[in-house]
Amino acid sequence: MTAARGRRSLLPMFTPKHANRSSLTCLMRCGNACDHQPPNKSGNDYFGNILTSALSRRKVLKGTAAAGAAGAGTMLLSACTSDNDDEPGTGEKAGAADGLRFPPIAPSAIDEVVIPDGYEQNVVIRWGDPILADAPEFDAANQTAQAQQGQFGYNCDFLGFFELEAGTQLMMTNHEYTDEYIMFPDYDAQNPTEEQVKIAWAAHGLSVVAVEAQESGGSVTPIVGHELNRRFHTTTEFQLTGPAAGHDLVKTSADPSGEIVLGTLNNCAGGLTPWGTWLTAEENFNQYFANADKVTDKAVKERLERYGVSGEASERQWEKFDDRFDLTKEPNEVNRFGWIVEIDPFDGSSTPKKRTALGRFKHEAATIRVADDGRVVAYLGDDEVFDYFYKYVSNGTVDTSDGAAAKENNDKLLDDGTLYVAKFSGNSPEAEISGDGTLPSDDAFDGTGEWIKLASGDESFVEGMTAEEVYLFTRLAGDKVGATQMDRPEDVEPHPETGHIYLALTNNKDREVAEEPNPRTSNKDGHVLEVIEDDDDPTGESFGWNIFLLCGDPSDASTYFAGADKEKVSPISCPDNLTFDAHGNLWISTDGNTLGAHDGLYGVALEGDYRGEVRQFLSVPVGAETCGPWVANERVFVCVQHPGETDEATFEAPSSHWPDGGDSVPRPSVVGVWRTGDDIEIGMEQTAADVIQELPA
Repeated sequence: MTAARGRRSLLPMFTPKHANRSSLTCLMRCGNACDHQPPNKSGNDYFGNILTSALSRRKVLKGTAAAGAAGAGTMLLSACTSDNDDEPGTGEKAGAADGLRFPPIAPSAIDEVVIPDGYEQNVVIRWGDPILADAPEFDAANQTAQAQQGQFGYNCDFLGFFELEAGTQLMMTNHEYTDEYIMFPDYDAQNPTEEQVKIAWAAHGLSVVAVEAQESGGSVTPIVGHELNRRFHTTTEFQLTGPAAGHDLVKTSADPSGEIVLGTLNNCAGGLTPWGTWLTAEENFNQYFANADKVTDKAVKERLERYGVSGEASERQWEKFDDRFDLTKEPNEVNRFGWIVEIDPFDGSSTPKKRTALGRFKHEAATIRVADDGRVVAYLGDDEVFDYFYKYVSNGTVDTSDGAAAKENNDKLLDDGTLYVAKFSGNSPEAEISGDGTLPSDDAFDGTGEWIKLASGDESFVEGMTAEEVYLFTRLAGDKVGATQMDRPEDVEPHPETGHIYLALTNNKDREVAEEPNPRTSNKDGHVLEVIEDDDDPTGESFGWNIFLLCGDPSDASTYFAGADKEKVSPISCPDNLTFDAHGNLWISTDGNTLGAHDGLYGVALEGDYRGEVRQFLSVPVGAETCGPWVANERVFVCVQHPGETDEATFEAPSSHWPDGGDSVPRPSVVGVWRTGDDIEIGMEQTAADVIQELPA
């Protein structure tokens, strides 16, 4: 059977629900979750970096260790200080907020990474590039699992950096999933070979790789064979820690202790911590497990359905080569995925840890804010339509000293604390929330909210569930306590100066009834929430909120850009990942643009006269998504995920040839962008001293 026949036999079974996302993206990335009934059937309210030295690791951005906030300088952006930049869509000359005075690009549909005039770019690293010393060069037609274990993985998503020394950074990247139909010659989706499956196992996971700036120009390249370079993949050992570790429901025949898991799956976004570790999020793990339809136990079946685990054979059919992916043979294996994983990238022999105290669901990210008393607050989104927004508050406090005692203390912070879920309330009459995006009479979608306790240590606050059950089946706990069903909570980031929290809600076409926090029915373009903890205390149990952006075409009456003049706004659709720059601006990458152009990266001011004026900085190639934005000193980095992921594409006939050109296969890659002519040395040195604070003692 040819690759095309083997793959396309599956396509008539579903229809994609994201306008610029191919059917194959929906299938390969999330098991086509949007084409199934939403797994949340509860009766709840239905509206339908840290910059830290590798030596001391003691300074953090004020109030946060949010990924991407680390690069506070953003000189490449602030250097363009002319007040004569073209505003998008008008052709007129006007100003922009500090840090956003680049000439915004027009929406693009070409097979390139498009950047503003006056900027240059380079591909930092591609899928298959060697990072370990003994890894071979990439050979698209002759891949092997052994080679892939030493090479940069596929479909890079989260991106984070720690400083090693002047000119050298440690780069951390997730590899969310694989696109076998464009990775392998003669791929037959019904009968993948064992070697193809093992290559896919190796292409999933994580990469740690040192990078350095070149002596001239602004390009950044990997240091192959660096002592800290590592690959984590589907057969790497991970340790379960915290209150659910060792529970009967995480024990398997291969691991009767319930403490050692092989691999991490579908890692999406993440975050960095003030103590110098990396948090990575396991998201759409459900799609890798087979034979859920053969499960007969009612309670087990309910849990599987709530997590979107369904069907018989899995799309990639890994169960043919490893029994742990067959639920009839290893029913507990699925419970060992869906966690936040913590990694020490500075210790090349360390074992990554799956932190069960942060709950189990389809994690998009985990980002950190440090309270005034030194306790750690982690913010968490569950990336599914009608699912929930969470936070975790540690019992312990950060130890800012160096040495073994501090490391031991900080290693426990994410194992001992309280897990909460958010419930939102609007402050406008129900009749004023029409579902079409029309503002209520007070000219704002806003209100209050409460953090509802779910569990702390071995204490459950959810009737009918033990604490261990709350951690293992956190979605069911949220259902029981009446959490607010949201429009796909994805990345959530605390602002490095204000401490305000920004939550990307990517979209929800299934919403039929609107209420104020999710005010549009059939919300195809998504929105961004601004959450303000009461008394600026992230450990508290109440908050205020408002909608900052209702995304879409600015000419659409249902859109809202924080009150900005819509003629000065770049079109933006489906917000996904978030970060900040030194000027306090929010940066947004998108996934699934419905407006007829490719996904991109956008900057938007949060304060002042330019609040809400979205400006597009970058666009990605055919079939691609913009992931993991890192707005750093003199450079912007993004991951270009799944280029060429279109319905008609095969390995033999790719729909994109980015980044290598010619007749090459597409390769997910990390890209760096800098201003033309600048004499740049890579470095995450803090250049905005007013956003640095010492951690509490």
